[in-house]
Amino acid sequence: MVRVEVVYCPVPGPSEQVDLTALTLEEGATVLDALQHSGVLQRHGLDIADVDVGLWFKACALQQLLRDQDQVQVYRPLKVDPKEARRQRYRKRGPSDKPGKPAAAAGVSGTPPR
Repeated sequence: MVRVEVVYCPVPGPSEQVDLTALTLEEGATVLDALQHSGVLQRHGLDIADVDVGLWFKACALQQLLRDQDQVQVYRPLKVDPKEARRQRYRKRGPSDKPGKPAAAAGVSGTPPR
């Protein structure tokens, strides 16, 4: 027997809304078995074909065998590509607010460099 947890957080950010289901499955159980037995997909209206899953923060296949004390995590789909999100933040801030060296470190403080 393997004891596993299935975890899904439907709301982004640090919230207390976490769906955690503890299960005891037969040896040889897979991630797909854990998802089906937990009911997490049905509770949140998720389609098995559209979800990404992982074990302990590392993406894995649905056929991955489970070991005792594994944690199966169901990941939310990205709403925006990370590269596009970075571009949007840059456009919003503008080039003048670009992160870089502080003014004092760049020799702009009024005192000559040593």
